[in-house]
This record gives sequence, structure tokens and C-alpha cells, in this order.
Amino acid sequence: MNQTERLYKIDTLIRSAGTIGFKSLQKALEVSRATLNRDLAMLRDRMNAPIVFDREAGGYRFADANLGPQYELPGLWFSDREILALLTMHRMLEDLDTGGLLGPHIAPLIARLNTLLAEPDGSADEIRKRVRIMPAHNRPVTPKLFEVIGSALVKRRRLELNYFSRSRNEHSWREVSPQRLVHYRNAWYLDGWCHRSDDMRVFALDAVGEARPLDRKALDITAAEVDRKVGTGYGIFRGTRLRQAVLRFSAESARWVKSEIWHPLQQGRELDDGRWELRLPYSATPELEMDILRHAEQVEVVSPPALRERIRQRLDAAVALYVPAAKRAIAERPAQTRPAQTRPAQTRPAEARPTQARPTQARPTETPAGKRRTRRS
Repeated sequence: MNQTERLYKIDTLIRSAGTIGFKSLQKALEVSRATLNRDLAMLRDRMNAPIVFDREAGGYRFADANLGPQYELPGLWFSDREILALLTMHRMLEDLDTGGLLGPHIAPLIARLNTLLAEPDGSADEIRKRVRIMPAHNRPVTPKLFEVIGSALVKRRRLELNYFSRSRNEHSWREVSPQRLVHYRNAWYLDGWCHRSDDMRVFALDAVGEARPLDRKALDITAAEVDRKVGTGYGIFRGTRLRQAVLRFSAESARWVKSEIWHPLQQGRELDDGRWELRLPYSATPELEMDILRHAEQVEVVSPPALRERIRQRLDAAVALYVPAAKRAIAERPAQTRPAQTRPAQTRPAEARPTQARPTQARPTETPAGKRRTRRS
């Protein structure tokens, strides 16, 4: 029996008996004298239990109620390992909750868990030191905005959102019936029914400029229907019109990719030459394109042709940032039309050529008399 269970049993024994002696408690709990003393001190000093020793009755009882700190054992108890697991989760939340959305609400619970644990080896402090989460590319949301949206979600009320559409680069007001919050890749999204477009939409919370609660009941849609309308495509760009992408990774890249989950319905296999072939469903391509380009020359899009061409275009555009236009134009020409790679003659403009006098050479000529004489040429 762990300490948590013993505290609960001590509370039950005292309440049922009214007054109970030390030896009776020790026998019922099957613990040593020192352990029972620690448990009683825990109830009195940390849990504010009004336990007093009645000398006349020769046992422990609860004192009469007063205006001091309220004492009440929680209805839910955890073992030491469960408390450590909860504290570990809290440590993870501290690192992930960059917007401060949950911290203020769970801080009192964490303080209580630390009190319940009370390990002499400082396990709670060790968790904070030894567990670290490093979020990347996170997009924080203000606590106020999150609370407004979360409150409307739970109370089933509509919202009016001032939303910035990044794809269209425009702001607009939307009346939305919130259905669920989704945390994906360090960003928060809202699956909601947009009454303007009369369809399900996915809203990035970091793109919401303002949220106003409306005094109108939200349209209720079942979770299964939300899944059906939003779809099961790739990443946050989901959809119902699915296609299948076939990707082949180099043997070097396969060492990492084969351990990754790109999509719950993906299928992967190792090829004879060590490469890794990955098949997965997708609807819209933006997020899938980003993940493919992340592997650059280590991955080939086998199919479909439209996705393969799209990746080729984006890689060409990337190359254009690093290769001069002239070289790129030559590289794009067919081989038979490329100019011969001859070394250009190193000539100077005519007006810049230095003039040098040629040395005179004497050439022998015949004279009428048959004698030779020289002539300057």
C-alpha cells in the first residue's frame, strides 16, 4: 500500500471510528511507527487535516470545524508513479505551451501534485531539470483569443472571426460554428462550420485577428461527419478527393524516413537497392510539397505526374536563385543546339593594339649583270 492509499485509509478510519488509537491505526495499515507518524504529519501539515490527539479518549480524532484552512481529501487519488507521470506531462506542456494558454489553469493542480508527491529525493524537481521539449516553428496564440474560442467551443456558441487568409492575402469576417480544436505541428487550428461558405473550414488560430462570441447556438456536427467533410488527406490540408503519391527515397535518406509517420494510412517498403518507397494519400499539395522539398535530391516523386511536375518546377525556381540566368539558359537547351565549347580568342580592340616595327630582312635578287645584290623589303 503506497502513501496515497494510506492517507485515504487513515481519513476513513478516523471518520468511521470518531476516535482511534495509534496502535489500532498501525495495525490496520500494517506499517511501522515511523511511517504512521510521517503519514499523520502529512495529513496535518500538508493537507490541512484538523487531526488532533485526544488524551482523554486516548486516540486521534478530527477537531471541530473552524475558520482555518479547508480540509478535504481529493476524490481522485494517484500513485507516486502516476503523479510523476502527470508532472512529466506538465513539464512537456510548459515547453509546448508557448502562448501561455494552459499554464495559469493547471498551475494549482501542479502545486497540489508536488505536495502529494513530497519525495525526499526531489523527484519533481529532477523532472523539471531532466525533461526538455524543444518546439520548432511554433505559432503562438494569445491566451485571450484562445479562451474566447475555447469557451464558445464548450458552450456550443457561434463565433465571429476576423480571419486573414494567407493564400488570398485578405482579411474577412466569418461567422463560425466551432466543432473542435486541433494542435498540429506546433500550431492550433479550429475545425468549424463557416456559415458564409456553408461548408466546413479549417482556421489557423494564429491567423485570427479578433474573435467575438455570438449569442446564437452553434450548429452541431458529429465527429464522424466532421471527419467526413474535412477528409483524411495529407496534413492540415485535408480533403475528400484523395490521390496517392509514390515517393522513392535514397538509401541514405531511407535510414531516417522509414522510421517516420507521414500519414496514418501510409505504406512503405524497402527496395532491392536499399531505397525506400513510400505511398500515401493526399488531397491538396502545399504541405506535402514542403515535406518532399525538405529532402531535396534524396527523394524522387514517381507519381502522379502532376505532383512530379510541380516539384520539378519548384526545384527549377530554387536553382534559379543560385545559377546565373545565362548558364541556366544554356543548360536548358537541347544538347544539339548548344554552342561548341571553344576557347574564345584573346584579342584586343584594334585601337588598343600596340604597333611594333617588323625587322627588315634582306632578300637576294638577280641583277642584269648576273650579280647578286640585296633589296630592302
